[in-house]
Amino acid sequence: MGKNNSFLETGRPVMEGKNGAVTSPHYLATQTGKRILDQGGHAVEAAIAVNSVLCVVIPHMAGLGGDLFALVWDEQEEEVRSLNGSGKSGSQVTRDVYKQKGLEEIPERGPLAANTVPGTVDAWWALHQQYGKLEWSKLFEDAIHYAESGFPITEKVSGFVEEKADLLREYPETKKLFFKNRRLIQAGELFVQPDLAWAFKQISESGRDAFYQGEITDKIIASMEKHDGLLIKEDFANHKSVWDKPISTNYRGYEIYQVKPNTQGIAVLMMLNMLEKYDMTSIKDGTADYYHLLAETSKLNFRFRDEWVTDPNSIQIPYNQLLSKSFSAEVKEHFSWDHVLREEDLDELPSIKGSRDTAFLSVVDGEGNSISLIQSIFHEFGSAFIPEDCGFFLQNRGTYFSLEYKHPNCLEPNKRTFHTIIPAMAMKDKKPYMLFGSMGGEGQPQTQCAMLTKVIDFGYNIQQAIEAPRWLYGKTWGEDSSTLKVEARISHEIIDDLKKRGHEVEVVEDYSQTMGHAQGIIIDSESGVYRAGADPRGDGIALAW
Repeated sequence: MGKNNSFLETGRPVMEGKNGAVTSPHYLATQTGKRILDQGGHAVEAAIAVNSVLCVVIPHMAGLGGDLFALVWDEQEEEVRSLNGSGKSGSQVTRDVYKQKGLEEIPERGPLAANTVPGTVDAWWALHQQYGKLEWSKLFEDAIHYAESGFPITEKVSGFVEEKADLLREYPETKKLFFKNRRLIQAGELFVQPDLAWAFKQISESGRDAFYQGEITDKIIASMEKHDGLLIKEDFANHKSVWDKPISTNYRGYEIYQVKPNTQGIAVLMMLNMLEKYDMTSIKDGTADYYHLLAETSKLNFRFRDEWVTDPNSIQIPYNQLLSKSFSAEVKEHFSWDHVLREEDLDELPSIKGSRDTAFLSVVDGEGNSISLIQSIFHEFGSAFIPEDCGFFLQNRGTYFSLEYKHPNCLEPNKRTFHTIIPAMAMKDKKPYMLFGSMGGEGQPQTQCAMLTKVIDFGYNIQQAIEAPRWLYGKTWGEDSSTLKVEARISHEIIDDLKKRGHEVEVVEDYSQTMGHAQGIIIDSESGVYRAGADPRGDGIALAW
């Protein structure tokens, strides 16, 4: 089915089993998920526990100071539900405040970058309240243990620490955490985080109130006031996660689900609507035509994503138009096999009328309950600001807001900003078939489409789909680049072909972290077998049993 056989050998096998499956970007977190399922926990509880450990072991990407989105399938409910666990900007956070400080845009780092309420802890609470079978405190035992007793820091995490060393020196709390005896913590050394252990103990004992109306809140606000931050105590007290129905589209008989905006998940569905119009098996995977089609499909549909993805309470988003097959046919007319679409050509695209990294994980339990979850503090180390004695970074997701009044994602008080993080779920015959997602900014929709086409169109197993050579058009994490980044495993002949069509190609190393860390689980409803995979670009593993 159009397979490029040179890419089918993987560095690790697919994990297979019938009793449960867990995959995440860190091996310690994945093991925690299995432990919770072995104790009789719901898939959702295992996901919370996995996420809590990720907050400890990859603090540059996940953390208590970030946001969360999830898609959940419960066998009793028999429907896909979505949870928006993103926080709003503070009630005192206005464009005028930044302009009065002489700023033309929101700073990427520091207290002024931390202008939205972290939603993760409340999202955990909402998930547990709905589906929990175990005691809340059991979900955080491993996170507390690894924070309090330490764990060996991996080479990949220490690499991020080294890369951002100058940034981490700027604030006393980050310097205290990552520098020991005036030198950076090194790979293989035990990383102990006593302040984070304290925060997790508070949450374990007192639930979500510890974070939004307790001692943690007091410490965050005291640090905000000390460093001229903008969040106030009432912003935390007023925060609440939102349950909703997801949006979806059908791709070759599979129903693909995404969380509604303020996430960019709608871009994935629009891209799939366009890709469905092409015979992918004839195009074949790993060809210049395949990479060109996927990159240009991203470019075309990102234009509409950028116009409409913001807090849905601030505008009326035309879902029916954006997700219609007829609209994707109009967009498709602007695609050319011979050359790239130039930025100035984007204005010629059809208009829509209307009013105005990151950690991905997935879990399936023995009963078939499934969750696709993603959580992030945005850039590596988020805002780089740790509230005094708390041990976790506040996110800088609010830097996505614009200070321009007419921008669709303009900053207003109490508003949710544009989010890149997106969990995905594919259904087949009204049952979960594939849980999948990735870290990596604008690469996330592209990686999701790549994984899906490789599985559905080319017949890859989940590990092959994850390990296949990756590309990325546009930005990832803090990088502001519109190049087409491709892994070096893609041949010189294909790269030259892409350059001739007008792509500005940037070659990165094999299995580059620039591409994000993808994870996934495929559920065979006929045999009852779960097949899980994890990305060698990260420190994760998949388990099934």
